[in-house]
Amino acid sequence: MNPKFGITAGLMLLLTGPVAAEVYRNVDAQGNVTFSDEPSEGAETVDVKPVTTVTLPKLRNVRETDRLREEVEQEGSAYESVSFIYPEDGQAFHSGNGNIRFEVQSTPGLQPGHKYEVTLDGQPVGQSSSGFVSVSNVFRGTHEAGIHIVDSNGVQVKTGNAIRFTVHRPSVQN
Repeated sequence: MNPKFGITAGLMLLLTGPVAAEVYRNVDAQGNVTFSDEPSEGAETVDVKPVTTVTLPKLRNVRETDRLREEVEQEGSAYESVSFIYPEDGQAFHSGNGNIRFEVQSTPGLQPGHKYEVTLDGQPVGQSSSGFVSVSNVFRGTHEAGIHIVDSNGVQVKTGNAIRFTVHRPSVQN
């Protein structure tokens, strides 16, 4: 017998031993449940589902991600800036129904396939290529709005400065 084959077979048995182990469940007279890898009187076999594993991306795919990141940076470098025109940073205003019409601009204007995306308190609330994004029923109080330019795949290629504004709305009591 080949010694390398014997060593390999032995290692494989050691590695597969714990994987094929049975698990037993036993309930005693007081109702206490115990689990063990050894059978006991009255124990039942438990089917254990396989352990969830995570497969890391291959190095080639990581390099592909770097290439895509570089493309996004190139697309974003085509813009000098993207910003809000309305509302202004720190502005407070009344909106009885909570509707807000954001007005945004970029220098230079949008490239074909790109859109402005407005976020409100960290959540995307609308996209537009016209420079206007309307949001309905914004709660009263102070909010933070962000502005981004996204490409045709929805990837953010340029981000502007966030603004804070306060919406005054009548309460139910008023």
